[in-house]
Amino acid sequence: MSEFFYDNRLYYTPIEFALRHIGGTWKMPILWRLQQKPLRFSELKRDIPHISDKMLTSQLRELEQKGLIDRRIYAEVPAKVIYSLTEKGSKTLPVIEIIMKYGYELIKEEGIEYPPNETDTIT
Repeated sequence: MSEFFYDNRLYYTPIEFALRHIGGTWKMPILWRLQQKPLRFSELKRDIPHISDKMLTSQLRELEQKGLIDRRIYAEVPAKVIYSLTEKGSKTLPVIEIIMKYGYELIKEEGIEYPPNETDTIT
């Protein structure tokens, strides 16, 4: 495969490029949760265990910059901000589901006791 530059960064494979968009600990869980309905910051925070406010804010900004989520601000007091998937973000869901299922398979193969089953949401 040929390498390429994008946004002042060298990429060696399309996989590396895709993971730059959705990789890391928190981006896929955020995208996964937004598939059902738009959510507020506090709803995402409550639904994703162990993520700090700072990290959630950072990940939401990155996902918005990549065009995977939309951030809508409503003129209310206090301000109401809603996050939702874009069409581009919706395209990530089948990929996330495959990665999640593969993760469950690996956990099972390793004999790790893991409480959720394959129908649960990712964390």
